[in-house]
Amino acid sequence: MRNKKRHKRSRVIGLTVVGVTALAVGGGALLMTDNDASAARRSAGQQAPAWAAMTVKCPDAATRLSHVPQQARPAVDKELATMDSQVADAYQQLAARGASADQDWVRTRVLEPLSAQRRGALNRIGNEIGRVASRPSGLDTLASCTVQQAAPAAAPAGASSAPADAAPAAGTAAPAAPAAGGQAQSGPVKADFVDIRRVRPNVKNPRTRANASRGTFSSRCGRNENKHFNSDNVIVAPGVSNGAHHMHDYVGNRDTDAFSTNDSLAAAGTTCTNGDRSTHYWPVLRQQDGTKEADADRPGGGTEGNVGRILRPATASISFRGSAVSKVVEMPKFLRIITGDAKAFTNGTANANASWSCTGFENRQLKDKYPLCPKGSKVVRTFKFQSCWDGKNADSANHRTHVAFADAKGACAKGFKAIPQLVQRITYKVAPGSLFAVDSFPEQLHKPVTDHGDFINVMSNSLMRKAVKCINTGRRCG
Repeated sequence: MRNKKRHKRSRVIGLTVVGVTALAVGGGALLMTDNDASAARRSAGQQAPAWAAMTVKCPDAATRLSHVPQQARPAVDKELATMDSQVADAYQQLAARGASADQDWVRTRVLEPLSAQRRGALNRIGNEIGRVASRPSGLDTLASCTVQQAAPAAAPAGASSAPADAAPAAGTAAPAAPAAGGQAQSGPVKADFVDIRRVRPNVKNPRTRANASRGTFSSRCGRNENKHFNSDNVIVAPGVSNGAHHMHDYVGNRDTDAFSTNDSLAAAGTTCTNGDRSTHYWPVLRQQDGTKEADADRPGGGTEGNVGRILRPATASISFRGSAVSKVVEMPKFLRIITGDAKAFTNGTANANASWSCTGFENRQLKDKYPLCPKGSKVVRTFKFQSCWDGKNADSANHRTHVAFADAKGACAKGFKAIPQLVQRITYKVAPGSLFAVDSFPEQLHKPVTDHGDFINVMSNSLMRKAVKCINTGRRCG
């Protein structure tokens, strides 16, 4: 029986922050200004977006640690999860303080304690690695954080020159701004949305070559009708309850939580009709309509700013596609892949891979905006996973370097092999004008660029062989 001892945490997030613009990393000079001198003259509904404009930004140690010995990974993963909790707690302090936060308070009560906590965790990470290999240098440079102003997002590639908060095209209402004191003050804001009809077609696919693998293999795994939710992340934070700090939807493997093992996943049931026990999960999408969801008072839910009614997908399709330039090889069992970056708002977009659109408009994809869809059109989230594998490892320390994306021509880099490309495509019925947002880490403010998908391959060897044969022979199976 698996050990299900959970590392419980609880918090109540205050969701209003004003008064601080930019604070330099570490203990140096801090630039402080009034976030909005005219805020007092605005209505409550107008103030709310400004209140959501502040957050805590820290170097992401998890992505920097690309080489961690296997023996040290369990301890290192737990320390990284602890660092995520430290950032979330610091954001809680900043948010709860709101307009009364001055320069000295932010430095002495938020940044300096957070830096000290992170320095301790990074030192323990160095010690754990140093027990079995050379201790990594420069870890202390990842300790210090910044309090930054969340500037309005730039227009996405392919969008028109019209401002994101301009009036939408006829028939598509913009979401209403949340009222002060309401549930949506940690985001999103009006500038996070764009009318899909204002976005120019921007999808480009590589040209298929003679040796292309043109088939597809699908697993029908449902829409999470069994309400399998948790705020764990078994890939990034194994053994840590609430390691994601946001709620996940699951389809496929019925066992998945922070304490799952390869053995327990292989023995579990599945929602997939073909017996595929693979794990598929992504952050839930919520309609912020004032509904008090079942997790409203729980970690990963309302206590961390993830509020509103969880939307069940209208459809959730799981498919595997071939390579534009070659045949594909079998994935190893228990291969783990994460696509996108849950911290892309503060990390930057190097690993971001969110893709938002509307049915009927899927030749127009958005990376850093939520789509406003016309009546009768559904919101679409699409995750196209990395399709090149290093041929050796089922995972890597930062959960990224063992897999890669094909280049613009569809080819894998030297040393990598083409594997079936997983595509998770999820649609939702969202009423025009409704405020909705993806769950996120508290400090990521529900930005659409933070969307991400996760996958663990638990197909049987025979089913994987069937999938690869189907793809390589150009058939449509499943």
